[in-house]
Amino acid sequence: MFGLIFASFLCLAPLYFSGILSADFYIPFYKYPLFNMYIFALFFWILVLISSSNAVNLTDGLDGTVPSIFSLATLGVFLYLSGNLIYSEYLFLPKINGLGELVVICAALIGALIGFLWFNCYPAQIFMGDSGSLALGGFIGFLAVVSKNEILLLLVGFVFVLETISVILQVGSFKIWGKRVFKMAPIHHHFEKVGWVENKIIVRFWMIALLSNLLALASLKLR
Repeated sequence: MFGLIFASFLCLAPLYFSGILSADFYIPFYKYPLFNMYIFALFFWILVLISSSNAVNLTDGLDGTVPSIFSLATLGVFLYLSGNLIYSEYLFLPKINGLGELVVICAALIGALIGFLWFNCYPAQIFMGDSGSLALGGFIGFLAVVSKNEILLLLVGFVFVLETISVILQVGSFKIWGKRVFKMAPIHHHFEKVGWVENKIIVRFWMIALLSNLLALASLKLR
């Protein structure tokens, strides 16, 4: 965990201390920043990156590839719009320079994940593993930070949020009361325990991810 915190600091500290990225705090469905986080912005960004990295890692136990593709595609749209002066002014998005290059990287990663999915779908021939899912989650968190969509990430990565909350509830309940909330956590294992076949869980998670990302995109105009 210390290594992940240190790596996140090295990644985000230059953005804060150079002034490239503002410390303004934005929420979905609202046009203007709520307040300036000042030095707390750096700690908040590190928390977002670490949380995103671990959340995607938890979901990878079943198949988090398609939700990750949806998240990257949605954040890619926000990156492009925030990097464009005309669109950012029209949609009341923060104008951030240099995001166009990240859109290219985002598109390349989506293409790589689609290729990975070809061999990862049931029955899987290859697996991402911790090294892949942690890095992918960290990159998704980084995109949310640089596009000022840290809170919107809860909607963009709604499947990852559900998985993480299920683990927190399970561990917290067992530590405090000695009882489990679910048969097994993360929650996709609970559904397996109650008799859902793997493909049903995966497809339903994809549907949830698609709907949550469409709602996130709707926030562009619903503000």
